[in-house]
Amino acid sequence: MSTANLDSALNTKAAVHGAEHEEEDHRMFGFIVFLISESVIFISFFVGYIVYKLSATDWYPAGFEGLEVREPFINTVVLVSSSFVIYFAERYLHRENLWGFRIFWFLTMAMGGYFLVGQAVEWMNLPFGFTDGVFGGTFYLLTGFHGLHVLTGVLLQGVMLGRSFIPDNYEGGEYGVNATSIFWHFVDVIWIVLFILIYVWR
Repeated sequence: MSTANLDSALNTKAAVHGAEHEEEDHRMFGFIVFLISESVIFISFFVGYIVYKLSATDWYPAGFEGLEVREPFINTVVLVSSSFVIYFAERYLHRENLWGFRIFWFLTMAMGGYFLVGQAVEWMNLPFGFTDGVFGGTFYLLTGFHGLHVLTGVLLQGVMLGRSFIPDNYEGGEYGVNATSIFWHFVDVIWIVLFILIYVWR
């Protein structure tokens, strides 16, 4: 290959590589905008909950004195701990240790599933429904909307786990894994705020 042809090939490769990075940057920018929009929605719900609670004379449904904290606290510990687990999964991926990644990634999914099951069990045992006063409506709206995000996160993790078994599909810093991990951290932070508002603040 002549020097001119070699330089042309290298320039073409560099251009393609630069275009890929530019596309990835655009995707990450769009993802960040998505998270900001989701944050605005949750913040609106939080503000509405606080305003309703401060202005209501009878906040809880008749005959109900407050939510149990023990089981939701355990679920909270599991969900928040999963943020550390998914971090270790990412570290294994960056080191190109796919089996380490898969084990910790699957463990994150299992912890998210545990949280969802715990929330479903809590819902089935509550003595009030969605239409039982402002508290009932806001409780199911907030926890249900967040639960939908947890389910979405678990499904995305399942997709990423499946992709890890496709040859030559994963490299250190792979975009989908990073985006899914960021989304999971976001879900965990939102739940911490929800747990304080709904279960801790009496």
